[in-house]
Amino acid sequence: MEIWQAVVLGLVQGLTEFLPVSSSGHLSFFQNVLGVSSANAQFISVMLHLGTLVAVCVIFYKDIIALFKKPFKTLGFLVLATIPAVILGVVSSVLDLDYYFYDWEWAAVLLCICFLITAAVLFITEIIAKRKENTLPIGYKTAIPMGIAQALAIFPGISRSGSTICAGTLAGGKSEEVAKFSFLMSIPVILGGFVLELGKGLYKGTLQAEFATYGGNFGWAIALGFITSAIAGLFAIKVMLKVIQKAEYKWFSIYLVLLAITCVVLKCTGYF
Repeated sequence: MEIWQAVVLGLVQGLTEFLPVSSSGHLSFFQNVLGVSSANAQFISVMLHLGTLVAVCVIFYKDIIALFKKPFKTLGFLVLATIPAVILGVVSSVLDLDYYFYDWEWAAVLLCICFLITAAVLFITEIIAKRKENTLPIGYKTAIPMGIAQALAIFPGISRSGSTICAGTLAGGKSEEVAKFSFLMSIPVILGGFVLELGKGLYKGTLQAEFATYGGNFGWAIALGFITSAIAGLFAIKVMLKVIQKAEYKWFSIYLVLLAITCVVLKCTGYF
């Protein structure tokens, strides 16, 4: 992976992590389009996700500190909401399911399907959200659906932020609380994914091989991608907070449908 490719991927990750369009789906799409071939494609993705985690910590640092103050209620709901993602994440990693989203033969078709699923969920949520007033605070009735949605969003193309926010909204949660909780939910998942992929890369020897082949260039690429992702993530969070207040998701749905069509076209023309 070249340094300029890492910067582009970092920009893509940062801008799409907190928008309901699936950052991992976009990373898979652009890695294929840019021809980024690496045995550590998933590790690179996780490192870029780690960059956006910095953005979450910067903007929500007060809420993060409050998690560890009595009565630890929000922290408890956060742990509860994370359990489904941990279970499905481990299963996915053991079976190496993400491989198919970064493989040229499968990626286009799978991404197309997942982008369309996200588009449909966003469209339906906007219709329902504008017909009722959500008043529920974060609790079991909102945390559990959001946790299940986050688990299903481990697959590229299924938006994590979009799925969790839609689940919380459909469960009747207050928009601002749902948004904040969704962003906080990303912290343990991203950290867990980093540890898991780092361990897998070291165990299989693919990380050592990458550094042995490309040396410092690979390290610089990861570092600059990480920084770019963090900066772009700060912008994306502020945009998404405004979008949630108005429940204007249809434009993202239209974008995802067009992106799904693009995947099919690129696949049919042999480019993808």
